[in-house]
Amino acid sequence: MNSRAYNWSSVWLALRSLLWTILLPGVFAGYVPWRWFGLGRTQFDLTSPTQLLGLSCIGFGGVLLAACIFEFARSGRGTLSPVDPPRHLVVRGLYRYVRNPMYVSVTAIILGEALLTRSVALALYWAVWFVGANLFVIGFEEPSLLRRFGSSYDEYARQVGRWIPKFHKQPR
Repeated sequence: MNSRAYNWSSVWLALRSLLWTILLPGVFAGYVPWRWFGLGRTQFDLTSPTQLLGLSCIGFGGVLLAACIFEFARSGRGTLSPVDPPRHLVVRGLYRYVRNPMYVSVTAIILGEALLTRSVALALYWAVWFVGANLFVIGFEEPSLLRRFGSSYDEYARQVGRWIPKFHKQPR
């Protein structure tokens, strides 16, 4: 492939990744909490330990999410959307430790927003969202990945936890 085609392919992948980032985590962890759970009306008090913890969770989740999206594009040549998934099984970066770091990242963001706003309703929204994410992962994503990647995914799933990171000893 010539460099011009490769560059266009990379630009197109970056644009698709940006679009799906806005449409998926942007809606669930951005628009909905902002519009419906008071995040947009929150008064920030940087002397509040609860709000500082909330901001830290949001920042941490945002950095992790960006790293995951980048890894999907770089290693998998796809996006975070189920309709535009990676073409290759991604087992690098954060995916070495947990199979679903994007969901963990969005969880950190929404829980941080609940702390920031001190909103029980937003904490309940997170719980409903997380149950829905679990059902989606177990009912759709995992079977789909097993069909697409076969024994590679099966081996990966045995070695890496769905939600809780597993830290492996690195060989010497």
